[in-house]
Amino acid sequence: MAVMTYTVTGMTCGHCVSSVSGEVGRIDGVEAVDVDLASGRVTVTGDGFGDDEIRGAVDAAGYTLVDV
Repeated sequence: MAVMTYTVTGMTCGHCVSSVSGEVGRIDGVEAVDVDLASGRVTVTGDGFGDDEIRGAVDAAGYTLVDV
């Protein structure tokens, strides 16, 4: 099982955290999503997903994934 950490910009509140968690959590293979609002870090655990899928989910939530 892989554990990947990404940086997301634009999150400012609990609703932002919920939006990012929800979108990323829908990706096939994602087992867990942990969003740290203070640091902008999103940790994703699972198998079978790629950076492009994470970027798409973060974009769909209305935020920006910093280049990985």
